[in-house]
Amino acid sequence: MTSPCFVFVCVCVCVCVCVCVCSLGLLQVARAARCVSCPLSGVMNEAEGLRFRRLQRPQVITDELHEPQHKGSSSYSGKVFRVTLLSLACFLLLPLLVVVLILESPIQPDVLSLNEPPVMSGCYEPNLKLREAQRLFEDQLLGAESLASVGDVLYTGTADGKIVKIVGRRIHVVTRLGRPPCGSREEEPTCGRPLGIRPGPNGTLFVADAYLGVYEVNPSTGEATRLVAGGQLVGGRKLSFINDVAVTRDGRKLYFTDSSSRWQRRDYLNLIMEGSADGRVLEYDMESGELTVVMENLRFPNGIQLLPDEESVLVAETTMARIRRVHVSGLNKGGMDTFMENLPGFPDNIRPSSSGGYWVAMSAVRPNPGFSMLDFLSQRPWLKKLIFKLLSQDVLMKVVPRYSLVVELHDGGVCTRSFHDPHGLVAPYVSEAHEHDGSLYLGSFRSPFLCKLDLSKV
Repeated sequence: MTSPCFVFVCVCVCVCVCVCVCSLGLLQVARAARCVSCPLSGVMNEAEGLRFRRLQRPQVITDELHEPQHKGSSSYSGKVFRVTLLSLACFLLLPLLVVVLILESPIQPDVLSLNEPPVMSGCYEPNLKLREAQRLFEDQLLGAESLASVGDVLYTGTADGKIVKIVGRRIHVVTRLGRPPCGSREEEPTCGRPLGIRPGPNGTLFVADAYLGVYEVNPSTGEATRLVAGGQLVGGRKLSFINDVAVTRDGRKLYFTDSSSRWQRRDYLNLIMEGSADGRVLEYDMESGELTVVMENLRFPNGIQLLPDEESVLVAETTMARIRRVHVSGLNKGGMDTFMENLPGFPDNIRPSSSGGYWVAMSAVRPNPGFSMLDFLSQRPWLKKLIFKLLSQDVLMKVVPRYSLVVELHDGGVCTRSFHDPHGLVAPYVSEAHEHDGSLYLGSFRSPFLCKLDLSKV
């Protein structure tokens, strides 16, 4: 459906075109009037010729310059031109003025305080290592955001609400969480959108669906059991955007992120630009079925990863370009500190690396040196409002520069290596780096394929 704002702007553009055409017509009339006013143009009758000859007087030719003889007609043309410019300016500014004063912005952004982005040198030095990745199942897997491995089998969720397994070169559907039809923005809440996926200790899979809730899936039978219903009120707030999930080694506790109580997944760009602190980390007890809020007032909590002692989880706070450590048990339960501040990009999922660190995927960076649009807008909420009045989310996604970055972090937030794909030419929109059998499998929230990077070659 075409938005009223778009229709209004189109009408105003048409009016501007009409003004241009009319103005050109006026200029043509002015030129014609000037030509007619010239006594030497056209055919004159004899009486007019006699009057013309009488009016001519001998003139003394000097070196002085004389004023043009048709000043009046030239002034008229100039006035038409100036009026045309003023009319165009008015009609071009009118739509913008109406948008600014009348239309409401869908977001109410906060003023955010981000540190100056880190210089992209040392561990963050740009390279082309992600371009060594190989694309798999092109045009067969759309939006495979997260991956889990059980033995040699990979599992992932797709944009059409399916959970699939990858065995060799074949894709098999395990189950579907929602119901068709799928494929449009309006259908996404009922179709379902699986995001984070993890293997459990007993061979089952735990899946976080952005709309439908948290599920336990039996990959052998395809049976899906809903543990937490999406959309329900918890602590007075709705579960609107369930994102990622982590499970303890004994399978008794689940931790998951709810990115926002205001925005759904289909409006994730609104959430990023608004910067609202309405995200949470929640705990689900598999034995009692109790659901509790562990931490709240986070700005777009995204990926989540349990630390080895299982007393804390790492949470990617995407909007703030940092990773938080939330204490979920032990003496510090209920507390929070910062694991990594001021990342060179906006973090998505966090997954363990074979060297004892963590892989963090980012689909947009904060270039330094360079210009970071999101950093620039963070201090200018009025400009964010104006942008969202004029442009749709799809248009904005095309404007945001693509740059895929995967970094490996260790304790203390120390970066040990990074892989880059400037402009996202091979591996765009990365959301997760899942290490399996010596390779990194790169999930994406938007691309119609997976990417596989052989770590021995980079």
